[in-house]
Amino acid sequence: MKRFLAPILLVTLLFPSLALGQAVTMDDLVITNGLFYKKFINVPFTGEVTGLEQGAFKDGKREGPWVRYFDNGQLAFKGTFKDGKREGPWVFYYDNGQLESEGTYKDGKADGPWIAFNEDGTVWGTYTGTFKDGEKVE
Repeated sequence: MKRFLAPILLVTLLFPSLALGQAVTMDDLVITNGLFYKKFINVPFTGEVTGLEQGAFKDGKREGPWVRYFDNGQLAFKGTFKDGKREGPWVFYYDNGQLESEGTYKDGKADGPWIAFNEDGTVWGTYTGTFKDGEKVE
């Protein structure tokens, strides 16, 4: 039994991150050929990230719900990724908490109605309207 426990104890003491499941942040990742990898590991990253940007990766691509915060703690954006691309409703905020824009993505491109605001709260016409495949159509 001692032979079995000694190596486990040694690994736990030398590499505590393996035993405790050290938190991964975006700073711990690198992007190569469109995929995210944990630094010094050449297998696309699968797992969750914490910190200012929070969400999950699957095979090196963002997947599922994501949020990002400004350094001051205010929410910067929230939305969902599918196969590494923005999908569904998204909301973006200024660092003071005011709404910047909201709309829907399809396959990573703006699709459907979008509304955008200047920092003073007025509508920003350039980015307000209906979009199809990322192009403003109305």
